[in-house]
Amino acid sequence: MEERISVGQPMFWVGNVNSFAVKDAKENKIELKSWNTEGAEKKEGAEVFPQPNVVRLPLKKSFSVSSVLSVSSALKLLTFLCISLNAAAQTYPTKPIRWIVGYTPGGTADMLARAVGQNLTQAWGQQVIVENRPGAGTNIGTEVAAKSPPDGYTLFMPTVANAINPTLYPKLNFDILRDFIHITDFAKVPGIVVVHPSVPAKNVQDLIALAKAHPNQLRHGSTGIGSPHHLAGEIFKSMAGVKMVHIPYRGASPAIVDVVAGHIEVYFGAMVSTLPHVKSGKLRALGVTTLKRVPAVPDIPTISEQGLKGFETGSWFGVSVPAGTSPEIVKKLHAETTRIIRLPEIKDRMTPEGADFVGDTPEQFTAFIKSEIAKWGKAVKASGAKPEG
Repeated sequence: MEERISVGQPMFWVGNVNSFAVKDAKENKIELKSWNTEGAEKKEGAEVFPQPNVVRLPLKKSFSVSSVLSVSSALKLLTFLCISLNAAAQTYPTKPIRWIVGYTPGGTADMLARAVGQNLTQAWGQQVIVENRPGAGTNIGTEVAAKSPPDGYTLFMPTVANAINPTLYPKLNFDILRDFIHITDFAKVPGIVVVHPSVPAKNVQDLIALAKAHPNQLRHGSTGIGSPHHLAGEIFKSMAGVKMVHIPYRGASPAIVDVVAGHIEVYFGAMVSTLPHVKSGKLRALGVTTLKRVPAVPDIPTISEQGLKGFETGSWFGVSVPAGTSPEIVKKLHAETTRIIRLPEIKDRMTPEGADFVGDTPEQFTAFIKSEIAKWGKAVKASGAKPEG
């Protein structure tokens, strides 16, 4: 009897862990099935064959594939698709690329995306357009990116907020691990707590004493609900036993504008976007959020060494694409973006402001995000932080 391949799902994948083929020795046929049932049910006389290349074939709901292809026809089809994908990857990109950032312009995420994007434009001759989609602790932008076509023309900047939100928010319309391929971690950035110069606090202990004397009168800003800076403030209040009012912003830029203007008294933020205002004298730094002092600013003590032992938070910023993007495009993006973040014009500009550049592999970055979800999940629960309406 001639071997046949039967295809019948409204959406199926051919490739790595997203699909499998089951060969039934008794019925002498190979059937492609989806991994969305969480794996193949191996029966007696059946073998499971992982596929070597990824081909995503989204089919309209009204379209039903019920045809039965011979093995030779199926192989020809797969060969054609693989050749087409390889050719597309070699010519990629052929049109502008959008880069979704879940924050307002002016913050560290936005600065990094624009710096890397500008160099991608110069290298590839296609414009990279940063699209700021702030709101809901970066969840709005993340969902837009997760639901975008996996064709390499939508990039996304994941941040530590994406590791915090799975615990902070009871329901999300996306899964940061399942719905993305994480390409590389650009940089890790320490946090810093600053106050307006009018605030009578020279160090962390002064701030704690002031907050205890005036409960719920000091306002502390952050880059948004679910941001590491929101959580840093909540952990600070919990460890210090003080009450301050949280004011969430839709990114670093509006928060910094308000603390510089004196509209809020305290700000927990990323060092890269905040330190220039400290150096100019517009803000006063009280401490950094790392366990050890930051080489870029060795004179600023840690919060941990000022009485809140073990206090540690921070940020990281990378690049990801929607799940299903071809391995060839992922490889090309990884090679180019890791080259760019090592350029002196980027590294020399941000390292003095606390950035620690990484440039790891997709596998390493994915494993790191998994560990961050576990780490921040414990911190969210311990702090009692809640999303605010």
